[in-house]
Amino acid sequence: MDKENQTVEGQPMTSSSTGKKVVSITEAAKINNVTRQAIYVAIKQKKLKASKDATRWTIDLEDLENYRRQKYSRSKSLFNGELLFDNQKGFFSVNQVAKMLNVPAQKVYYATRVGLMKAHRKGAAWVIHVNDVKNYQENYLNKRIDNIDAM
Repeated sequence: MDKENQTVEGQPMTSSSTGKKVVSITEAAKINNVTRQAIYVAIKQKKLKASKDATRWTIDLEDLENYRRQKYSRSKSLFNGELLFDNQKGFFSVNQVAKMLNVPAQKVYYATRVGLMKAHRKGAAWVIHVNDVKNYQENYLNKRIDNIDAM
C-alpha cells in the first residue's frame, strides 16, 4: 500500500499529490451519519464530488462539507419563494406538530382530515399554524385528558 492511501485510525488521509484531506466512503458515511449506500448514490447522482483510484473512492473533506450544506432539507423547502415551514411566523409541519403535542403524526393527520385541526396544503405539504395547534390542544386534547381524570 502506498503512503497516499494509508490512514491513521479515525484520521482523514492526506493526498500527497494535492495536499488535501480525503476520506473513504465509509468514513464519509460516518461523518454524515448516513449509510455507505447513501454516499455512493450521492456520488453516482453527481451530488457529491469524489474520485476513484484503481479500486477505492476518495472524497475531499471540502467537497463533503459542500454536499452537506447543499443537501436537501425539508426545513429549508420553499413555496412561492417563502419558507414552507417558517417556525418564526408560526407555520409547522405535521411531524413538528406531532412532536409538540407528543402524539403520533397519524393522529395529527386524522385531526386535520376530520376537521378538528385546521391545516393548509402548500404544494405537496400540509402546513399547520401554531394558533390552530393551540386551539386543537385546548379544545380536544385537554378535554380527553379531563374526561379520563373524571373516571
